Amino acid sequence: MKTLEDTAPHVAGSTRPEAVLVVEDLRVTFTRGGPPVHAVNGISYRLEAGRMLAIIGESGSGKSVSVRALMGLLPPSARVAGSARLVGNELVGLDEPSMRQIRGRDIAMVFQDPARSLNPTMSVGAQIVEAIRTHHKEVRKAAAAERAIELLKLVRLPAAERRFHEYPHQLSGGMRQRVMIAIALASNPKVLVADEATTALDVTTQAQIMELLVDLQQRLGTAVVIISHDLGLAASYADEVLVMYAGRVVEQAETASLFRNVRMPYTKALLAAIPQLSTPSHSLLAVIGGQPPDLSALPPGCAFEPRCPRADAECAVRPELLEHEPEHRYACWHPRLDAGSSRPIVDTVIEGEGRS
Repeated sequence: MKTLEDTAPHVAGSTRPEAVLVVEDLRVTFTRGGPPVHAVNGISYRLEAGRMLAIIGESGSGKSVSVRALMGLLPPSARVAGSARLVGNELVGLDEPSMRQIRGRDIAMVFQDPARSLNPTMSVGAQIVEAIRTHHKEVRKAAAAERAIELLKLVRLPAAERRFHEYPHQLSGGMRQRVMIAIALASNPKVLVADEATTALDVTTQAQIMELLVDLQQRLGTAVVIISHDLGLAASYADEVLVMYAGRVVEQAETASLFRNVRMPYTKALLAAIPQLSTPSHSLLAVIGGQPPDLSALPPGCAFEPRCPRADAECAVRPELLEHEPEHRYACWHPRLDAGSSRPIVDTVIEGEGRS
């Protein structure tokens, strides 16, 4: 059977570096007292060191569940199948003691709300020290404290020595998120997952955090996965974009390719929902009509069909996710072929305004 490395899209004559993370046919089903809920339905991707993958979709599309499955952070009612190999080591099926050895050391996560993730009874320095010594018990407290201050400086927290002794309530939201990133970097993980890590922040702080993640990615060679509903953020910072709907990948491509040639109507609808400076004031924002499907009763055909303006009888059969164009995969019977239809976001990617 071919692996994802064999079937992954590529440009003729090019060679892709060895992947840090390879996910193949990952499935997550919740079974608790009712019909099984198919939250993730066979997603596959690969991620190399120093690259950023954005997983995009509406709430309930399965994007957060897919990365929490990699880290063993799902409730007992979740059944995970498929494969997820981190530097060749299989994550799916690991028992909790084995996962604890990997979680935080080789793969770490930055959560959405740092105010809820940080311990309010401990100084931020003590929490970073704890993260360091969890996986490096041989490190003495004094050395761990020095390393913690270095990490606070690395994430550009001003007055790091003073902040080390402060508590989460004494810091702003952006500062708390920087502390969360410092904790995640405590053991130099190979993969860093940012799960809606900027959603709770204002626009200016959001941009600062994203620039910080990009800088750390480039300096440390860390592979980064960002989970977001914001396609504009993905366009500005990610190397590759994976769009999810109803637990499945519906479009996947290198960032510039995807935004130059949006094919899936769902992706196009997400783009249309992004406010533009050219939009007349007081005009209504674009919305995607209808509701996402019930994941416990998915239709046999295209899950987006009830909400899609291009749907017809052919959509009663579910389209496969295929590479219709070089390095561009999508699952749609009637893809949009109006290339360049997302001009403002494409320009940001091409001209490098978002990512330096």
